[in-house]
Amino acid sequence: MKKIPNGFPNEFLWGGAIAACQAEGAYDVDGRGMSTSDIHLYDTNMDRSNISKEGGGTLLQIETAINDKVGYYPKRYGIDFYHTYKDDIKYFKEMGFKAFRTSISWSRIFPNGDETIPNENGLKFYDDLIDEIIANDMEPIMTMYHYDIPLHLVTQYGGFGNRKVIDFFVNYAKVLLQRYKGKVKYWIICNQVNLVPTVQFGSLGIYDDQEEHMESLMYRAVHNQFVACAKIVELSSEIDPDAILGTMVADGTYYPATCKPEDVVLTMKKNRMQYYFTDVQLRGTYPMYALRYFAEHNIDLQIHEGDLELIQKNTMSFLGISYYSSKVVDSTVNTIKAFDGSQNQYLKPTPWEWRADPLGLYNSLSQYWDRYNVPLIVAENGLGAIDVVEEGGFIHDEYRIAYLRDHIAQIKECIKDGVEIISYLSWGPIDIVSSSSAEMSKRYGYVYVDKDDLGNGTGQRIRKDSFHWYKNVIKTNGSVL
Repeated sequence: MKKIPNGFPNEFLWGGAIAACQAEGAYDVDGRGMSTSDIHLYDTNMDRSNISKEGGGTLLQIETAINDKVGYYPKRYGIDFYHTYKDDIKYFKEMGFKAFRTSISWSRIFPNGDETIPNENGLKFYDDLIDEIIANDMEPIMTMYHYDIPLHLVTQYGGFGNRKVIDFFVNYAKVLLQRYKGKVKYWIICNQVNLVPTVQFGSLGIYDDQEEHMESLMYRAVHNQFVACAKIVELSSEIDPDAILGTMVADGTYYPATCKPEDVVLTMKKNRMQYYFTDVQLRGTYPMYALRYFAEHNIDLQIHEGDLELIQKNTMSFLGISYYSSKVVDSTVNTIKAFDGSQNQYLKPTPWEWRADPLGLYNSLSQYWDRYNVPLIVAENGLGAIDVVEEGGFIHDEYRIAYLRDHIAQIKECIKDGVEIISYLSWGPIDIVSSSSAEMSKRYGYVYVDKDDLGNGTGQRIRKDSFHWYKNVIKTNGSVL
């Protein structure tokens, strides 16, 4: 008889996660080239509750942004992690982190993306960063590609819509695998590979007027990413057999709005089209429901000879999941299109309309485990909120503690059910620029960074109440929430 787990395993990797493009800054330092993240303009008139996409635009708009001397582009500056990482990592060490996830900026290693020789200055930065993570007793969990494709690959090649970019990406990955063999055990190849079309610019390098049939281009680009990922897995088995490579998705699991059969069936179909990404990368084959969808919507993936065999032989070893909130599907207003959902009336509204749903995390993790039976990493989870620095420098973020407590409790419930979860990486342990809105005022961190939406501020770091709470969670291995 198997023993039922009663809590988090002793080797559980508690930690946090950030992305290079939201934290590092130094966009023009040490030979780094421009990337897709660098042209995400901060919009003072944005509707926080209805952000349909992150950055991008037409080719003309991209070229205009590159040369814009007036607008503020927050991801170019981040929180200056490029220069402050040693001090910032000390905060994570103080909290007792067992793991730290961050990404490597592709354009720091290959400024244009199509070079054959990497930028040694860029590699040196990540040499030092990874060594610093390890020296502070943390497992580095590194993302190869997190929304910062070199901009040259977009404007000159059309991003992953062009099969030539597959080889550029594989060459980049080869450099990383060789350079960090024996240091990096866990690699996430592509961040949130399914978050399209919301982030099709940052994720796929596709611009708005690239082709007439954008949906076809989008899924073709995703296929090219699948091929690239399979080639990288194959390469890793030769370069560093001990490395463990996984994929990552943004959870898109929906509930039906009602028990009306039309709502239930449409929800099932939408959920399957989210599972399609992981079905391909974890099961190694294109599911028939997806092929039917592509046929009925005139989507041509332009699959080349050998692609499917390559994907089948080189599946991923774990699944990373980002989870923040949930939505419902109402068949009278929603469609089969990706991420077309409605707000759940039973969940409380938020300024950004990411309605918290801890039970949704239990639901999604359980569904992924039942479907794939591979180790899971909670690669992102957290609450973006407006924090106030009170007199004396205190930041009382009990709302964040409540959010995290409720979600971690549901992870524990999954583990008790036998779900193999190896790490919890809360997003982001220090305030960084928001991916979706390019704001600093949408804060997630345990550590406050004194910087506003237009880059003003001292950059001072301040511990929030949640800092001390999470430190105790780690110390007690999740037994005290």
